[in-house]
Amino acid sequence: MALAAPTFAHAAMSATDIYLERTLLTVLGERCGLFTPGVSAALAAGAAQARGAALRAGTETRTLRAIEYEARNRAARIACASAPVTEAAQRVQSAFEGYSRVTRMTYRGDVSGWRADRGQSRTARWRLAQDAVFGSNRMIFGLAGRDATSALVAVADFADNQTPYAARLVMRDATRTVGPYLLGGATAALSQKLPPASATRGFLAEARSGAEAELLPKGAADGWAFRFPAAAAQALAELDPREAVAIEFMFPGERVRRAYVEVGDFAAGKAFLTLAAR
Repeated sequence: MALAAPTFAHAAMSATDIYLERTLLTVLGERCGLFTPGVSAALAAGAAQARGAALRAGTETRTLRAIEYEARNRAARIACASAPVTEAAQRVQSAFEGYSRVTRMTYRGDVSGWRADRGQSRTARWRLAQDAVFGSNRMIFGLAGRDATSALVAVADFADNQTPYAARLVMRDATRTVGPYLLGGATAALSQKLPPASATRGFLAEARSGAEAELLPKGAADGWAFRFPAAAAQALAELDPREAVAIEFMFPGERVRRAYVEVGDFAAGKAFLTLAAR
């Protein structure tokens, strides 16, 4: 059975098949107590990655919901002590032994991608990051921290050395919409993958500080770091991987500079990082 890393992927299987398999194993693991927390986290990362691949391949959300429902029904009918379950658990555990030694992953998207790093460090570092250029300014956005701890952060370097007084993360409001707002196809500009303001929600940064040197965009001498609440990271993980979010930096005089980030496999990367804490 496959885990999240590409090394373990079944080349002949479709993304929906892999999603069904990983979801089935996840449910079986929960019901039968098959796996350690680390293996369960790996399966969760793999399921999230397969879901994202299926959506980018054109699979509808309702189809994936049906697949998850089917997986749960199948799992409910399988005896925990049966030979197929025991054999599958052994294969998953064997694959996990190699996967657990992987400390870096790249999750590629339609336009941008996420770099994941779960290595140990006493200094601040990016755990899950995506770069963005907006005008003459640069930003790195994602999860950053020391050791296994991390927070959702935006670090920006402004070419004119202006100082923003606040930042806001803007994304689709799932309570006001029935799905992602996508215009222009997979390779369209990220600004076209965010819905109108009436269908969005915002999270204000809860802290601002000078950015630590380890978190700055390459070549930047200084910059500003904004930390967003934990609820923002969870909301981001629940979005469709094909859509985008915006980070708005607010300056005196009601001026706003906006950077865009592709949601992509943020959920899979976030799950990948949880293994570092286990």
